[in-house]
Amino acid sequence: MKIAQVAPLWFPVPPIDHGGTERVVHDLTNALVDLGHEVTLFAADGSKTNARLIPQGPAIASIPDAPPSMPSAAECVMLDRVAAMADAFDIIHCHTELYHAAVLHPYRHKLCMTIHWRADEADRKAYFSHFDDLAVIAISKSQQGQLPPSNRAGLVHHGIPGNRLAFEPSEEGRLAFLGRMTDQKRPDRAIAIAQAAGLPLDLAGTVDVGNPSYFESHVTPHLSETIRYVGPVNETGKQALLGGATALLFPIDWPEPFGLVMIEAMACGTPVIAWRNGAAPEIVEDGVTGFVVETVDEAVEAVRKARQLDRATIRKRFEERFTAPVMAENYLAAYRRLIEGSARSAGS
Repeated sequence: MKIAQVAPLWFPVPPIDHGGTERVVHDLTNALVDLGHEVTLFAADGSKTNARLIPQGPAIASIPDAPPSMPSAAECVMLDRVAAMADAFDIIHCHTELYHAAVLHPYRHKLCMTIHWRADEADRKAYFSHFDDLAVIAISKSQQGQLPPSNRAGLVHHGIPGNRLAFEPSEEGRLAFLGRMTDQKRPDRAIAIAQAAGLPLDLAGTVDVGNPSYFESHVTPHLSETIRYVGPVNETGKQALLGGATALLFPIDWPEPFGLVMIEAMACGTPVIAWRNGAAPEIVEDGVTGFVVETVDEAVEAVRKARQLDRATIRKRFEERFTAPVMAENYLAAYRRLIEGSARSAGS
């Protein structure tokens, strides 16, 4: 199959010291290549891939004093280039925000998108009320339920390479948190859990540029010898943070559409204690790979029970559900359904 993967242009693929969309695009692209498919990646300069790369200029985050409209301008230019090559592809898979539905309208029969954010807000509702035939492959049941039925073209959970993070069979009596320092991710709630459980906590992640005061108000006052902020982490840092942790705390306060860090912890054999919000209940198997909770008290009790979970089983469930090859095979199945559906429509 000839497949175009169209990435956002904020960061290179994969990003440095970031998770998120560009890393998923990187892992999916390489896994599709490994399965023998001809893949073309449209992405920012500096991207690294096993596929054919068509670079699109500097990553937006690297441009000093970029005007607010720069992301939109760069995305429109990229999509025009995709349109010029569209006849060469069987599938065009966009991970971009909005413009592809209009720019690539003549190729709607081979176009699909993945939303890497929540899909229940007014902007998406307005978008899909018009583009009601745009195929969307959701990343969780939670997100899929936010989409109009006419746009639902399948569901594929994220996956990561099985060898990216190593299994660690024992825990070290500490807790971990990895995510943006913002009120959506609630590191303050993680601090409260760690303090009540009497365990050290390592906090990692970037300070949210859109909400910088949150870190100073809700995290900094609690830092100590046992509550540490270690900053952003790369893959080596993730292994040190997640591997051997008693549990990963994932106390989100918003409808998280997936939550990549949960499967990264599972890859290490580390249990996940997650709030019942967004996709967490479908990613975490309660009592097997972690616990789904609703209060700080429940989370503290889950910390105690997490030590009783079998870390080898957690790693096995990761391998069965959340590796990059599993993700790629599931996307291929969705692509084939889209192609077959378009063929049936053309023949009717």
